[in-house]
Amino acid sequence: MFRVEDIQVEVLKYANLALEYSQQPSIWVQLSLIAVCLFVGALVKRPIVSKLSHLFEKTEWHLRVEKVLLNVGRLVMPFIAIFLLALAKQFGDEGIVPLETNLLSIAVSLLTAWILIRLCVQFIDNNFLRSTVALIGWVIAALSIIGILDETTAALDAFGITMGEFRLSALTVVKGGIALFFLLYIASFLSSLIERQIDKVTGLTISSRVLLGKVVRITLVTFALLIGITTAGVDLSILAVFSGAVGLGVGFGLQKGISNLFSGMLLLMDKSIKPGDIIELEGTFGWVEQMGARYTSIVTRDNKAILVPNEDFVTQRVVNWSHGNTLVRVEVSFGVGYQHNPHEIREIAVAAAKGPDRICRDPEPVCHFVEFGESSLNFKLRFWIRDAEKGVTNMRGAVMLALWDAFQENNITIPYPHRQVIVQNESLLPPQN
Repeated sequence: MFRVEDIQVEVLKYANLALEYSQQPSIWVQLSLIAVCLFVGALVKRPIVSKLSHLFEKTEWHLRVEKVLLNVGRLVMPFIAIFLLALAKQFGDEGIVPLETNLLSIAVSLLTAWILIRLCVQFIDNNFLRSTVALIGWVIAALSIIGILDETTAALDAFGITMGEFRLSALTVVKGGIALFFLLYIASFLSSLIERQIDKVTGLTISSRVLLGKVVRITLVTFALLIGITTAGVDLSILAVFSGAVGLGVGFGLQKGISNLFSGMLLLMDKSIKPGDIIELEGTFGWVEQMGARYTSIVTRDNKAILVPNEDFVTQRVVNWSHGNTLVRVEVSFGVGYQHNPHEIREIAVAAAKGPDRICRDPEPVCHFVEFGESSLNFKLRFWIRDAEKGVTNMRGAVMLALWDAFQENNITIPYPHRQVIVQNESLLPPQN
């Protein structure tokens, strides 16, 4: 294992070597030739990529296929640079031109490695993730091509701290980070693939499919974390020292988060709320669009997405309009004058409620005479709908408009409350002592 003094010696050696190379004219000639080849490749790249983009717009290929082909087309610059550098290297090796080719060989190898790595990572859909993976792979390949990969790993391993029998070095951190990065991506990719397959299983309820998908994702991510940590050479037994602190952190700082997580799993298991249900919570009316690990997304009638913590559905009163049955009863109260026949009023109200399209014919609307009011005969009109997600207030308004039209056609009046105010003459009032 390298010591700090050894690293200083190696750095000084490579610095002197670079200074020696920089004083050689052949090195500058090769660097200039590499820059020219890259510049020519960049000039040719733009028109080729533009033509490919216009060509793909006219095709009916899958969008993912078009993106992959366009990404491959962007590798025109290193392809052309490799061709020109390989041609110059051939001329130099055969003595056609007086040119040393050691840097040209390294440049060709580096560009070839970049092309191969970029081709291999095209299966990654995320642009940032794809570029990050390609860069990490190319840096490792470049160190190997230049011949300093062993020295780099030894230098990273020299920096570290020792905790008991375990030693944490910069190399361990780098290896662990790279391993976790790839394993977490693989776990996320596999969980998404399995969730899509689970969604196709029609024999399971929606809530069961969501719960099973969450369990699969959590399990795969947990295994990825454990495997990534152990792959980096970290002994998991040392984490027992921090278990008490983590427990306190969960008990205090993450109490709400853990509560929402388990509340969400409880909701999925007991099927009290599931995606697609129409619910009402503290004046919020809408339908459940998505149930996450921490919150449930409710979309209201005005297309606002309200994120409600899962704990609220367990600890508070929730009205589920579609729990078990989508049939919902709506009630309209109204009153008419005493001069009208209540039997006729009931028939007219039921006929009016049958007018709107969304009202169910089975069960039929009913009208009940409920009270002799102070100035009116009071009735309750009840009807049923099956699509509460399309709105309840609008249907109540539609029925009230139908009642108004029916009352106008049959000359039925809706009375106003009457109050009688008697003003006495002051001369008639008894004298005050």
